[in-house]
Amino acid sequence: MVIRVGLGYDVHRLAEGESLWLGGIQIPHSKGTVAHSDGDVLIHAICDAMLGAAKLRDIGYHFPDTSSEFKNVDSKLLLKKCQCLIADKGYRIGNIDATIAAQKPKLKDYIPGMEDKMAEILEVDSDLVSVKATTTEMLGFEGRQEGISAYAVVLIEKD
Repeated sequence: MVIRVGLGYDVHRLAEGESLWLGGIQIPHSKGTVAHSDGDVLIHAICDAMLGAAKLRDIGYHFPDTSSEFKNVDSKLLLKKCQCLIADKGYRIGNIDATIAAQKPKLKDYIPGMEDKMAEILEVDSDLVSVKATTTEMLGFEGRQEGISAYAVVLIEKD
């Protein structure tokens, strides 16, 4: 069996009047992400980790923010496309571990829904998708509520 690991990171600015999508679900909040797509930092970090593990470059290479094709795109579609890209190289998801850094909103009640939604898209057991959330103790851009970030590690495997 061949196993590989990828690391992903994404960040988006927060602004009033925008939607906040995380892990494929909309989170009620007074601010949302400013982005070319729907700005789902969690899915974007996971996509980068998947692509990196399979040596398929990064999310910006496959889905450039300069392309009108991806303007306001639903990141759930990008996640599915990344799964197809790694599958084309013979890989499947081993597991996903991700962390969202945001001062607000509190995300603990939404995490099971995020895990279930992404597992459904990837057609894996939800036990293979772990999402955590942390504040930055009011430090940095996340702590000042200027932005939100996510980190992800993905293990992929093939026989």
